[in-house]
Amino acid sequence: MAGYDVVVIGAGPGGYVAAIKAAHLGMKTALVERDEIGGTCLNWGCIPSKALLRNAEVVNLFNHAAYWGVDVGSVNADFGAAVDRSRQIVNRMTLGVGYLLKKNNIELIKGQAILQSPTEVAVDGAEENLSTKTIILATGARPRSIPILPIDGILVMTSREALETKALPKSAIFVGGGPIGCELAYVYNSYGVDVTIVEALPHLLPNDDEEIGAEVERSFEKQGIKLMTGAMLTSMNVVGNQANVTIETGGEKRQLTTDRIIVAIGVQGNTEGLGLEEVGVAVEHGFVSVNERMQTSVSSIYAVGDITGKLLLAHVASAQGIDVVERLSGLTPPELDYELMPKAVYCQPQVASFGMTEKDALTAGLEVKVGKFMFRANGKALSMGDDDGFTKLVIEIGSGKILGAQMVGPQVTELLGELSMNRMLEGTARELGMMVHAHPSLSEVVKEAALACIDEAIHM
Repeated sequence: MAGYDVVVIGAGPGGYVAAIKAAHLGMKTALVERDEIGGTCLNWGCIPSKALLRNAEVVNLFNHAAYWGVDVGSVNADFGAAVDRSRQIVNRMTLGVGYLLKKNNIELIKGQAILQSPTEVAVDGAEENLSTKTIILATGARPRSIPILPIDGILVMTSREALETKALPKSAIFVGGGPIGCELAYVYNSYGVDVTIVEALPHLLPNDDEEIGAEVERSFEKQGIKLMTGAMLTSMNVVGNQANVTIETGGEKRQLTTDRIIVAIGVQGNTEGLGLEEVGVAVEHGFVSVNERMQTSVSSIYAVGDITGKLLLAHVASAQGIDVVERLSGLTPPELDYELMPKAVYCQPQVASFGMTEKDALTAGLEVKVGKFMFRANGKALSMGDDDGFTKLVIEIGSGKILGAQMVGPQVTELLGELSMNRMLEGTARELGMMVHAHPSLSEVVKEAALACIDEAIHM
């Protein structure tokens, strides 16, 4: 029976990062993966979707070439070639992770892991079980489905199938207007698909500030994406190669016909088949229950990433994995603050945020002030021909501390870094406003929004 300090189950961003960090800290480490190195993020999520989003941006540039004084004639955008490019990037990334595992002497074991005890793991096909001091569960999550929309991978898909399928439909309905739905809807629309998004809540991106959702809606409608918010898809009938659906909105029922339905209503944890119940690991609402240190109900077993249901983002999974391993080695990293974790959506316009919204802060009884700056007043955004959106900062009156930021507009996912750093270093809106930013640059909207918080904005 092989003996390890740590056995990590799942080689996604939570698992492989935890394994590499454990190796750095001198722990003998094994990593068990039943599918592909890199997990959903590298193979069927973050990376391939961002590659396709970049393709969509290029297609949109060509489609609007006349705006730039460029005559390109007819444009033939091959979505199959875009998918091929995305898979090449995935392959390069996963090969890179495999190299890192070898470099750090981490034993990679392929197969389904099944817990035998709090310190023993069996792997299908392996000759002997793995004995270990600590187990880290990092098996991630998978897209949720609903009974009225059975997934067949052809007419009804999840994001996974949608990212791999080369043939585009003439029309598509996206059920769910969260980050995944918005990103893929933007891609499909860019390639000429007749797109409709059906979202049950009043706005797209319902977990973000309402102004953010409203701004994305305005931009999507300008792009030709049809929106049905406060709406529910209640039935589906298959007729030949199409689906007839009923959508209820505002007390009325509407009938739509579509060539494809993409279900993007969230995820559920991959908890099945691991033997969790048999060894006493508590599972609640489909996710593994953990304390603030990512420890499960069994002291030698930890869980990180989407399987915990805490905040389902790849970078959060990685941060959790590092936190667990550092504590196992005797280090004392600061407790993770999930409120301050950066969040990003990569459709156009992009969305980025962290911390409290104005509504959150007021509900918490804080005295706040909001500073806002529009991209249409930013020279770089205007020169790019991409000036929809704004940056909004929420600060605490008195201390000047930045409580949260909500941004929507060009490349805002790249603007979060300095805001997160400002907060980590306990900076203030005044200090952020004092920083000299390059001109012209998109980052100037951050400076101006900070100055607006203290009534000192120059260009507004």
